[in-house]
Amino acid sequence: MFEQQIINELQKHIKGEINLEVPPDSKLGDFAFACFSLAKELKKSPVELAKQLAEEIEKPEGVEKVAATGPYVNFFLDKSQLAKELVKIILKEKEKYGESNEGKGKTIVVEYSSPNTNKPLHLGHLRNIFLGDSICNLYASQGFNAVRTQIVNDRGVHICKSMLAYKLFNKGDTPDSTGRKSDHFVGDYYVKFAEEAKKNPELETQAQEMLVKWEEGDKDVLKLWKLMKDWCEQGYDQTYENLSVDPGKLYYESDIYLKGKEIALEGLKKGVFKKDENGAIIVEFDESKKLDKKVLVRSDGTAVYITQDLYLDVLRYDEYQFDEMIHVVGNEQEYHFQVLFEVFKLLGHEWADGCYHLSYGMVELPEGKMKSREGTVVDADDLLLSVEDLSREEITKRYADLQEEELHERAHAVGLGALRFMLLHVDPKKKIVFDPKQAISFEGDTGPYLLYTHARAASILDKAEKFKEAHFKTLSESEIQLVLELSKFKQAIQGSLQEKSPHVLVQYLIKLGRAFNEFYHHNPVLKATDEEKQNRLQLVFATKQVLKNGLHLLGIRAIDQM
Repeated sequence: MFEQQIINELQKHIKGEINLEVPPDSKLGDFAFACFSLAKELKKSPVELAKQLAEEIEKPEGVEKVAATGPYVNFFLDKSQLAKELVKIILKEKEKYGESNEGKGKTIVVEYSSPNTNKPLHLGHLRNIFLGDSICNLYASQGFNAVRTQIVNDRGVHICKSMLAYKLFNKGDTPDSTGRKSDHFVGDYYVKFAEEAKKNPELETQAQEMLVKWEEGDKDVLKLWKLMKDWCEQGYDQTYENLSVDPGKLYYESDIYLKGKEIALEGLKKGVFKKDENGAIIVEFDESKKLDKKVLVRSDGTAVYITQDLYLDVLRYDEYQFDEMIHVVGNEQEYHFQVLFEVFKLLGHEWADGCYHLSYGMVELPEGKMKSREGTVVDADDLLLSVEDLSREEITKRYADLQEEELHERAHAVGLGALRFMLLHVDPKKKIVFDPKQAISFEGDTGPYLLYTHARAASILDKAEKFKEAHFKTLSESEIQLVLELSKFKQAIQGSLQEKSPHVLVQYLIKLGRAFNEFYHHNPVLKATDEEKQNRLQLVFATKQVLKNGLHLLGIRAIDQM
């Protein structure tokens, strides 16, 4: 707030684009203008130029002081005016505070989740899903048309392994007859295949033969494939509902995998691609790209992993004319996407510059890595139930008399919030070691800590009378720090979008929660003098609203009672 007024004042003295910085120490002001580039252009000393500007600039609205520190012009905001104007806007805009129309008319397509239909969603999928979901929320909040999509990987030898195990070892059981959730039921046969293949390696050959039959359209194989695919998707739908996630538009590998071959053949005709000595269609890159040649279609005419992707983004662009296409996929596929995006450029697709791989690190448990085929993976459903149970224990310690329905609702909200928070609070590029007990802690940098802070604010407001006008003539140090943190909410949203990482917003909310609890510790609210009480009640409301809005962008439902 007041940033634009500062820029407007600087533009009276400076030509060109003006970028303000936030000093690392509040003692250096609230905004700063660095004079290095301008001084070089004017052939002046940055220090002398900063002094000159500080003397010439008239204090803009909301600015208490302008001062030069070395090569910087520092601007100190009038904290009372900032508090008054900021709180007024938050009280007026409520749930819409933080939103903008910056992206109006632009479309962002986000691909996330994208499971294999041979097993249930697991912990690794959760990081992917929560990243994709929150990125969509962030873009939508700024007026973009955020389109959610996924590619369902429903073909391939890994799918046939579950099918073959079911065919050979099933005794007439179904998800209904066993009471097993349908995607878990299918996943059990993927594990079963791995176990049996250790004893009988011939099963690997049989799985390959089943894939050939699938591609040839064998009726019995296709019937089994559809049955097990439907079971998996029914299970996924239940999981998405429990996670409060919209799975978006579904594309299926089985529908598109042959289409990429057509693009490869067309590129071959145009001379963009060529055949190697074995007859495979390959792409080669300029040495400056530092990318190895890549096979696009095997010599026997069969598709490889990248083949379907040659078509998928073309299809999406035809459907949405996107301005940006974001693929949320693990960091093991970084090279794949570097190659894919360069291939798009070679094919002349102008939209290729808008393609982005949101790469993220692995999720591990304290015990180590997860392996689906060995059955050591942590399923998303089981993990959610686990954190809900832990939440229930913590809530029961504090509120022993809750009715079961209310306890269940709170445990689900806190558990899911804890799960989302823990998987979003780290830079996506970094690996996460996920500890459910740490995630559910009500202390420290956790989801429950922020939910508890929101509930504390709600409790104060619940006990208070209606607001009167607040003037904010005098503010304590902890009140000033709270106001300053509140003023950075929009900046945190922009930071998350620029980095394509919700962790920027998460870290901001942690700082806001700390500032509020520090304020609460040092400033009585309901027992304060009337003028102080009105100031503080409005600060409590503003904090509660910003916490709620920020958590919503992360897909976390703020609750008024823990």
